[in-house]
Amino acid sequence: MQENSNSTFYLKDYVGVFIITFAAFIVNTSEFMPIGLLSNIASDFKISEAAAGFLITMYAWVVALISLPLMLIFAKTELKKLMMSVLLLFVFFHLISAIAHSYSLLMASRVGVACSHAIFWSIAAIMAVRAAPEGKKAVAISFVATGTAMAFALGVPLGRVIGLYMSWRQTFLCIGLLALVCVLLLWRFFPVMPSSNAVSFKALPKLLQDKNLRSVYLITALLVSANFTAYSYIEPFLAQKANLGEGLITWVLIAFGAIGLLASAVFSKFYESYPRFFVYACIFTLVFIYLILHFASYHLVSIVALCVFWGFVMTIFNLTFQAQVITLASFATPIAMSMFSGIYNVGIGGGALIGGFVAEDLGLEYIGYVSGFIGICACVYVLKNVSFRWIRVNVRLARKHRKQRKKASH
Repeated sequence: MQENSNSTFYLKDYVGVFIITFAAFIVNTSEFMPIGLLSNIASDFKISEAAAGFLITMYAWVVALISLPLMLIFAKTELKKLMMSVLLLFVFFHLISAIAHSYSLLMASRVGVACSHAIFWSIAAIMAVRAAPEGKKAVAISFVATGTAMAFALGVPLGRVIGLYMSWRQTFLCIGLLALVCVLLLWRFFPVMPSSNAVSFKALPKLLQDKNLRSVYLITALLVSANFTAYSYIEPFLAQKANLGEGLITWVLIAFGAIGLLASAVFSKFYESYPRFFVYACIFTLVFIYLILHFASYHLVSIVALCVFWGFVMTIFNLTFQAQVITLASFATPIAMSMFSGIYNVGIGGGALIGGFVAEDLGLEYIGYVSGFIGICACVYVLKNVSFRWIRVNVRLARKHRKQRKKASH
């Protein structure tokens, strides 16, 4: 009985963190969701898939450009009220997306969603940390990071399933309704949280002086650009080049996402023991995947297996590089993660734009080769300029600090 009581108390302590994690999953799912719906959106508005893909580019670049300015504007606002307002804005623009009668109105609504996304990531990490029990800052940030990773892994297939069996408009509507549930959870269970004005740009010069952190950001920008050059157009690629039917494409994307759960478990179990292996393996394996994408499309088994493996490795990449940022910028994690989010979104937008040009001018079969070329640039940079010996040192320090905290708590 005592054990159950302790377990319940433990979960109760993390309710606020779980709510923010759920919100992170919803917000990032909205960003990735159109990838699985490109053909449906393009067909509905009678535009090309490349034009529909610009929804992804515009969204990502808006988030990247306005995150830091909005951070300053709302730095002194009470956090619970701000988060609820942001999510209500998110809900409103998803309703507009669901009833959009023209591509321009859909684009405008997505820009509105991107604005709410940008504000969300300016405060999400801070709120999670302050809602967590004393001394559990890293745990709270890890929860939010996992919610983000799961959005990438599961957002596309979930959106496609709803879009395929209902319509792409219903997909946007469902995301809006989930966000409304999150608002209600915040209102009912989250404490009032006055701003501590913790978002300070005084830490920015110190962050940018860190060569290792700059390397993590640059590699992230290159690999994410490479990934979304191909991944933004994976749905039409599977339909037109691999000749998969709509139902099978849906299952492939579901498998792509579901394997992320296994990847997360593998990461949690082995990352601290083999950090260098994780960093190198996910970078070079992703490039290999992009380069053989076209060859794999000639055989059903090979393209399905490759897509599932791709989902596994990309989830590992996301978790690994977020862990690097958290470790390297422990003195200013919120602003470092905000910068990471902005750089990640630059990569998403740039990749989707490049993929659109490739799909229209060269053909969908070339998206993997162009992705591979961008990824090779990242590999060359890693081999020439980066030594990841510091990774193991930082992980050992993190373990030492965690053991010290455990002893202190006992």
